[in-house]
Amino acid sequence: MKPRSLMFTLYGDFIQYYGGEIWIGSLIRMMAEFGISESSVRGATLRMVQQDLLQVRRVGNKSYYSLTEKGKRRIEDGVRRVYSIKSHKWDGFWRILTYSMPEEKRDLRNQVRKELSWTGFGMISNSTWVSPNPLEKQILEMIETYELKEYAMLFSSSSLLSHDQQYIIDKGWNLQSIQEDYKTFIETYRPKYEMLKERVWNDSLTSLEAFVERTYLVHYYRKFLFNDPGFPQDLLPHNWNGNEARDLFWNLHQLLSTLSVKYFESLFEQAPDREIQAKREKAINPFAEIYI
Repeated sequence: MKPRSLMFTLYGDFIQYYGGEIWIGSLIRMMAEFGISESSVRGATLRMVQQDLLQVRRVGNKSYYSLTEKGKRRIEDGVRRVYSIKSHKWDGFWRILTYSMPEEKRDLRNQVRKELSWTGFGMISNSTWVSPNPLEKQILEMIETYELKEYAMLFSSSSLLSHDQQYIIDKGWNLQSIQEDYKTFIETYRPKYEMLKERVWNDSLTSLEAFVERTYLVHYYRKFLFNDPGFPQDLLPHNWNGNEARDLFWNLHQLLSTLSVKYFESLFEQAPDREIQAKREKAINPFAEIYI
């Protein structure tokens, strides 16, 4: 696991429920459980501060890190998609984003492409991205955040005059490849779920093991956010195995949650000048009854 990606996982799955701020020493100890060195953690946090994803606050001789508004938006969108129920019906509209940026804005263009892919948009040409999901709010926020009004326009349309819906889906996404990735996830975690369930029942699973297993699980499953666009059910293939993968993820996550939160709390240190209301129940059961 790369340090930055692991930090996003830890903030989204644990830290945000405990005030959203953590001492760098606690973060170093947690990430050491995944083979990441102290220097790598410090280097990653520095780069994330420079990228306006993290902000640092010093109290005495200790440094505490929290997400910036930009970082929070990334985390909140990811958490909402991972822990929400995907069973909505399509409203019949395609959301269409077009943009044209000068060459000197190449880095910005690449960042926008990454964010669109993360959000679930598919590229049907070099500067045209589409989604069947109601993502207007997120995209308008992205346009505001990156100051894109001069370069980008967002439309919606219920009519395709030259092609059918399936052509757009095949052009923008490779659902067969995503199904293969889900199949690998299921084949990897189905036997692991049975093994861990037995250990939980036998009281032989430690809180450290549960913390590591849950973090690896979320880290693995988060990768589907970059590939699976979260289509409405009526646009998915009839044999879509993403639902089976989601059920397996939920069951295993819940199996590990209480023990993993116990270990997190043993390492977490909040700033002495800040009282927080820990949302322990939310950290144990983050699944939201939200249809997306």
